Amino acid sequence: MNSDNTQESKLKPVLGLLDATAINVGAIVGAGIFIVTGIAAGVAGSAMIVSTLIGSVIALFTALSFAELTAWLPTEGSVYEFAYQLVSPFVGFLSGWMWILSNTFAGAAVSLGFAYYFTAIFPIIPTKLVAFIICIGFTALNFIGTRKSALLNNFLVATKILILMFFFIFGLGYINPTNFTPFEPLQVGVLYGAYYMFFAYGGFARVAVVAEEIKDAKRNVPRAILISLGVSAVIYILVGIVAIGLVGAPTLSNSNSPLTQAVTATGSTTAVYIISIGGLIATASVLLTSILGVSRVAYAMSRRRDLPQTFAKLHPKFNTPYYSVWILGILMAFLVLFVDLTKVVAISTFSTLFYYCIANIAALRLKGQNRLYPSIVPVLGIATCLVFIVFIFFVSPQSLDLGIAGLLGGTIYYVAKKRYRRTYA
Repeated sequence: MNSDNTQESKLKPVLGLLDATAINVGAIVGAGIFIVTGIAAGVAGSAMIVSTLIGSVIALFTALSFAELTAWLPTEGSVYEFAYQLVSPFVGFLSGWMWILSNTFAGAAVSLGFAYYFTAIFPIIPTKLVAFIICIGFTALNFIGTRKSALLNNFLVATKILILMFFFIFGLGYINPTNFTPFEPLQVGVLYGAYYMFFAYGGFARVAVVAEEIKDAKRNVPRAILISLGVSAVIYILVGIVAIGLVGAPTLSNSNSPLTQAVTATGSTTAVYIISIGGLIATASVLLTSILGVSRVAYAMSRRRDLPQTFAKLHPKFNTPYYSVWILGILMAFLVLFVDLTKVVAISTFSTLFYYCIANIAALRLKGQNRLYPSIVPVLGIATCLVFIVFIFFVSPQSLDLGIAGLLGGTIYYVAKKRYRRTYA
């Protein structure tokens, strides 16, 4: 760790390869598979499966860059630390800033997703109250220990994978082959579908944020990144095949809960209920890892005094950055109550591409024995991120506007912080 760190890290490596992989699968296989499949089906038609495959290959470029970087420097903070040391302190700051900003809003939105599934089962409870409570509850769980959070996440991930496998196996017997026609894999809509599916894989770098808490991190974090991406891709493809086969792309695209809509074709009320529970569990695991991730990036930035040093304080008993956990967890909870997340969460789209692009640039600057893969890998990662940023202009201009506003806000904070230090140092 560099000498300019303000506090020596005392985080303990308490998580194994299984825990690390589950953190990533928990972050990837979430609300996306229960929602984004419908959006992708709307633009790609029955060739959505091709979009899913293309999206996974594109995600792999950046995942390999993260794996390479983490093997070189397995430290808390992920892309913030990589960019700080390999690109520049300012770019590193912006990467960490955008990570926290996007994942805080995304976490709040995911808590609302959980609440929608929950109130569908128990409609007498206000949706926002449920979202607020789940945010506070998972914040408390993150506070009392990384290991305890990981154990719950392992359970949630195993359960939702079993539910999705149930969807695949049970749904196979009800597939209608005519739902796959027309199959047009060369249409431009397939590329737009790949754009949406790429974001459904978002979260594959989550475990890199907590690298100091992983045993044998130099080996296990890169392995967890690649294993989780592979597992998630297989799940997405299998589930997508059955979803299309059950009801067809047009029906999927017109539903806010496409997997639930698809399984209704089987006529089984029990199956519909099981898939709805799957959506509840999927959003819960994403929220849990979101709080974990943003608190650790804030912790890493605080150690370098890029954020107030309070964020770097570790609890004497639970060994967690408790100020970081509680401040950001409570912020998520209050965002649910007072902010129109349908508009503001759009910042996550641009932010994700921004820090993925920076991670690829950092990987490209690795030298000698630190490089594990050919330089063409991060080059392809940079190129695909830039192409998707251009896509944003056409698909969601609001995401681009809000993302740039987030960058400007971070720049103003950084400049003000520098001037304050020079004045009062």
